[in-house]
Amino acid sequence: MAAKKKKVSAQEFDRKFDAGEDISMHLDFDAGVKKVNVDLPLWAIQELDREASRRGVARQALIKMWLIDRLDAIRGKEAS
Repeated sequence: MAAKKKKVSAQEFDRKFDAGEDISMHLDFDAGVKKVNVDLPLWAIQELDREASRRGVARQALIKMWLIDRLDAIRGKEAS
């Protein structure tokens, strides 16, 4: 069971941090990650696994790299 986060003001949090106190009970380590499930045809999984193996990374790492690269490219096009 995860420890319950204690709420503190920003000033109190900063004071504790600056004093070198343990602030981990005030942090939500899961806040920046959201899991998603994607159904893909078997041939696509096999191709992903082949490419991941060629690059020496896990399938999930390859998917993350490709998605982030694509989103960065889209964001770059929108900015111009």
